[in-house]
Amino acid sequence: MRPESPRGPMGRRRPSRRATASLYSRPMAALAAAAAVAVTAAGCGSGDDGDVELRFSWWGHDERHAVTQEVIDLFEEKNPGITVEGEPTDWDSYWDRLATSSSAQDAPDIIQHDEQYLRDYAGREALLDLDEVSDQLDVSEVDELVVDTGELEGGRYAVPTGVNAFVIVADPQAFDEAGVEMPDDTTWTWDDYVDTAIEISEESGGDIVGAQNNSFNTAGFEIFARQNGESLYTEDGGLGFSAETMERWWEYTVQLQDGGGEPGPGDSIERDADGPDRSVLATNDGAMAGFWTNQVGDLTAAADRELEILRFPGETEFEQAGTFYKPAMHWTVSADTEHPEEAAMFVDFLVNDTEAGELMQADRGLPANTTVREEISGDLPDADVKSAEFLADIEDDVRPSDPSPPQGAGEVVDIVKRINEDILHGDTTPDDAASRFIEESEAAIE
Repeated sequence: MRPESPRGPMGRRRPSRRATASLYSRPMAALAAAAAVAVTAAGCGSGDDGDVELRFSWWGHDERHAVTQEVIDLFEEKNPGITVEGEPTDWDSYWDRLATSSSAQDAPDIIQHDEQYLRDYAGREALLDLDEVSDQLDVSEVDELVVDTGELEGGRYAVPTGVNAFVIVADPQAFDEAGVEMPDDTTWTWDDYVDTAIEISEESGGDIVGAQNNSFNTAGFEIFARQNGESLYTEDGGLGFSAETMERWWEYTVQLQDGGGEPGPGDSIERDADGPDRSVLATNDGAMAGFWTNQVGDLTAAADRELEILRFPGETEFEQAGTFYKPAMHWTVSADTEHPEEAAMFVDFLVNDTEAGELMQADRGLPANTTVREEISGDLPDADVKSAEFLADIEDDVRPSDPSPPQGAGEVVDIVKRINEDILHGDTTPDDAASRFIEESEAAIE
């Protein structure tokens, strides 16, 4: 599965809320191409009356846009003299637009950012070192397990919006209809996961598929690598896992495909492209899938039934637990802003203001500020409460996140998708897939 959906969840839960497509990174080719664009730098400025005007960009769909505008209105009410112009867009066009504006030194003042691209922008000196505005931006209450994810290139260039974990989301009704017991997620192994998925498909006569394919991105593999004492990336920007570990990961996919525990190749590819609203859980014809915790609300709404959150298999099978807290996304400030202090004030408001947290709820992950997280917990929808309780339950087992992805990591997103499609179609073997992934990824992040 993929990181947090760019289309949702869109903030506060409403009965009409739509299930939405998953977020996934795009290559940084657009940034390199846009670097040659010559456009007059505009930045943010001051209005005719001398008030400070800031621009704020984020991706998402209608509900996130509406809620974020409410947050902007609240900030302006509390900070007379500062106005914020929202620049929302969808995920598909977001990065091309940001690359062009950044290369022209006309980026929005405050930028919602994805982990895959932080080093690319920080390395190009396109982001402000937030340590320079520490008087306006307090990170003292940001969860210690994610606060350092914004420290890059010798400075603090980002602040997490909220906390997620990649998990197995399961449909108890599907298990019951197939006559298969729900697994004990405190002890199950990877072999148990494969066997359970195949058993569900077999016992239901194919009416319910055991699991959705989880290998279209690196999140599941990152957990697997961590369980084996390795990591996806290293501190110095290299790959942190062995070919043998990745080969075993692909072998599980082959076993699931061969045993009928997952949808066939074409169906798996289409479901991945269509996102959560076409997942096996949303369509009620599958029992398990990997998602981020802040997607559980949308999945529950789409499925119209209760879903459960399970730990990934293998958490007690190997050297250590692999699950980690991941920032859903980050807040950053453009290095070209004309008003760094006011921009930092707005980021501080997004991170630390309880009323802002009450509006955004778990849309961008459970609030990174632990005090805000606690204060809004009673107002969260049931699915988000379930996610919060799960994150609290695993807290003692969670180790710090792996190093932030290196420059070029956005290209790895497309690499893993291409290779996984070849695995599903039987056009490559697990050992060749591991070799290809390592070779192509090393070239991308050089």
